[in-house]
Amino acid sequence: MSAVEFAAFVDELATVAGEAIRPFFRTALGVEDKARGGVFDPVTAADRAAETAMRALIKKTFPTHGIIGEEFGDERPDARYVWALDPIDGTKSFISGMPAWGTLIGLLKDGAPVYGMMHQPFIGEYFTGDGSRARYRGPAGERRLQVRACAGVAQASLYTTSPLLMNAEERERFERVERKARLSRYGGDCYAYCMVAAGFVDLVIESGLRTHDIAALIPIIEGAGGVITSWTGAPAAKGGRIIAAGDKRVHAEALEILRG
Repeated sequence: MSAVEFAAFVDELATVAGEAIRPFFRTALGVEDKARGGVFDPVTAADRAAETAMRALIKKTFPTHGIIGEEFGDERPDARYVWALDPIDGTKSFISGMPAWGTLIGLLKDGAPVYGMMHQPFIGEYFTGDGSRARYRGPAGERRLQVRACAGVAQASLYTTSPLLMNAEERERFERVERKARLSRYGGDCYAYCMVAAGFVDLVIESGLRTHDIAALIPIIEGAGGVITSWTGAPAAKGGRIIAAGDKRVHAEALEILRG
């Protein structure tokens, strides 16, 4: 499959997922709590319908590929090529009628993310990257994604989905960075990472992520010139505690604060 054909296939995955999701957005849809008594972890019929559609298309086109998914678990996760799918990253925003959510489609080769897309089907935006370059297309046209310069945490805009998703020790470490940052905002989920790639946000710090939450975003961040690692500086593909930054200088300083 050529690069053009591959990009068209990922677009098709995004299309079938969007067609499954859009009829549910800002409607009185039912919500199930996957946590069953823990921290609220919602899932909807839209999540499941979108992942089902994407899995079916992948299996038809690439029957030897593996799949890691938010809603239906893993299939052949040890395959050379593995798709990482999160049909609605930001389900809490989705069920609240807020548009800060998106469909994450990532491809890993030998365990390393090599291509990613974040698609927001309600707005019609696509953020894509292959680790070397990243692009945006949507209502604002089409352009290359490029991170912005940021000399340090004191000049940085910082995002996290919610400090309440962190444990007490993680929250204390996050707050050390937050107290020094110029601006701190909560919410955004996958959108915050794409805004790092687009040059509007400088830092995202989170914990408790899984491969399907982050694999698609890594090639976008890196393709736009940014850096994304664990809180120890290790590769981010396996999730866990994640820090993404547009500028290596602010990443290094924030990482030192988190480690401190």
